[in-house]
Amino acid sequence: MTRFRAFLVLLAGPALLCGQTSRGNHADRLEWFRDQGFGLFIHWSIDSQIGSVISHSMVGASEDYLQRFFALPHSFYPRKFHPQDWAALARLAGMRYVVFTTKHHSGFCMFETATTDFNILRTPFGRDITREVVEAFRAEGIAPGFYFSPDDFWWLHRHGIPLQRNTPAVAPANNPGLMRHDLAQIRELMTRYGPIDVLFLDGPPEGLREMAWELQPRVVVTRGAIETPEQYIPGLPLEGAWEACLTMGTQWQYKPTNETYKSGGELISILIETRAKGGNLLLNVGPKPDGELPIEQEERLREIALWMFINGEAIHGVRPWVITNEGDYWFTRKKDEDTVYVAVKEKERWKYGEWKDIVLRSVKTSPASQVSVLGQSGRVLEYQPDVVPETTWKQTAGELRIRAMRAQRIYNDRKWPNPVVLKITHARPALRAPRVETGGARWNAAAGSAVLEANLLELGDAPAVDVGFEYRSIQGMDLTERMGPWQRTPLVRRAAAGGFTMTVRGWKPGDRYEYRAVVQHPLLRVYGAEKTVATAR
Repeated sequence: MTRFRAFLVLLAGPALLCGQTSRGNHADRLEWFRDQGFGLFIHWSIDSQIGSVISHSMVGASEDYLQRFFALPHSFYPRKFHPQDWAALARLAGMRYVVFTTKHHSGFCMFETATTDFNILRTPFGRDITREVVEAFRAEGIAPGFYFSPDDFWWLHRHGIPLQRNTPAVAPANNPGLMRHDLAQIRELMTRYGPIDVLFLDGPPEGLREMAWELQPRVVVTRGAIETPEQYIPGLPLEGAWEACLTMGTQWQYKPTNETYKSGGELISILIETRAKGGNLLLNVGPKPDGELPIEQEERLREIALWMFINGEAIHGVRPWVITNEGDYWFTRKKDEDTVYVAVKEKERWKYGEWKDIVLRSVKTSPASQVSVLGQSGRVLEYQPDVVPETTWKQTAGELRIRAMRAQRIYNDRKWPNPVVLKITHARPALRAPRVETGGARWNAAAGSAVLEANLLELGDAPAVDVGFEYRSIQGMDLTERMGPWQRTPLVRRAAAGGFTMTVRGWKPGDRYEYRAVVQHPLLRVYGAEKTVATAR
């Protein structure tokens, strides 16, 4: 046994000594995690003072830039830091867990540590920010979680290793000293802050997640153990627990200028889609260097809070329905029940006092069913005593027809723009969705084209469907990051299950692409799993 291996065993504890190298996420804890549904991500570090991308500006930087960066702790003093405000707002917004950046790639630790002087205790602030965050959120009933990067630019620089990510030269597995450094920090985080519910390992997780599970068997490791798509929502529901993480704007950390934010309505729409596909949404904020949340981020959290105040039961403790959506109508199903929620995400605002006729073909009612609008009594329209806004419905052989009114005044001007949610109890499935499997890709460098393959497994209950592909370049992106829009191939009609291929042109040699199969059913669009391919030069 090498000295490094022996050291790792001593750090990790008796499980490794007994030959148990991985406990894994407990099944009941993954179910707990799926029930939470909505979490708050917090990216915050010393470079929030200059408004740059968190940590990544160090890669490719000159030595004088790095020296100035390593001096940033000397001026970090968040005098307005009051995590109780963050936690209270997160609770209002319906967030059930928080994930805080204890250490990002720069190596700066936002917690008290014996492993490095590059930490929050060596700033003018001089307090353990991580501890205060954990205590504030725990007091609001919000489960605490940690983000931790195994990459550590401070450590690499001290050891003369050029700063980079996702290359063998900088991996902890190839740098025993870095692995020891990381393991010691994970031990500190898992033993000094009480029970930690979530751990997000943004880099090679091997060894670190095993230590976390050994020290806290009930912790749910997200990135490093389950799918965690970054800045995008997958095209189809993934198996089991998964979590999408997204920014409100374009940057994880505070960006004081040149920022473009998603609207509150867009973020609510993303939350609905994520939950309809069975995932959790981890929505990010980036505090200012003084410790306050930017007003734009607070405003969006409050808009989400108002929507969740009305509709939270359609988000918490739910699972996917038999299909994710029928056009602008998105579904969730209460876990272990036959209650279905329908979020009406139409582009045109549902006006206050307006009747709307909604036709659904994937849901059918039973004699015991009730249909209602979340948040509404269905008995009163303000100032109009002659109007009774009661929801009615009629089930036929092929469709469920619902007639409902938006009858609750949310804004003074009655122009609340966000989705209404219908609740249908004792619901039953009314259709079978098609299924498609994304296959391989064959790159032809001479022709500059790729042949994409897929298999239509089932047409569902339609006599024919249209099939094709979507693709996009992911060159230069992080392993889990996706930013570019999907490009679509033409669709081809298929009346029977079986394999199909299509040729796409215009791909660049030496790039990486992501692609997925698509099936257009008369009522919905279904996707196969996303796959990647590198185009050789």
